[in-house]
Amino acid sequence: MNGTELSPWIALPAAALLITGGLLGLLGALGLLRLSGFYARIHAPTLGNTLGAGCVLIASILVSSAIAERPVVHEVLITLCVILSSPVTAMLLMRAAIYRDR
Repeated sequence: MNGTELSPWIALPAAALLITGGLLGLLGALGLLRLSGFYARIHAPTLGNTLGAGCVLIASILVSSAIAERPVVHEVLITLCVILSSPVTAMLLMRAAIYRDR
């Protein structure tokens, strides 16, 4: 591989993951706009952000590993941080809203 071409075995799953990630992000944004009330609105962007960013990062891992011709796993740390921090942030926001409503 000369660094400018990707094998279809890498390019097609990476493209599918990028499209899926974009659609999940779009669905999260639409859920934020359409749902009413804070408690209903918090779920859609959280799920869209977590799953969409996860798909984009997995696609990045695939492409980076193919270009470097070795496993590139340092992006796994980014994936773990996004997957863990987004739901935790949503839980903290919901907990703060519950305490505020009391």
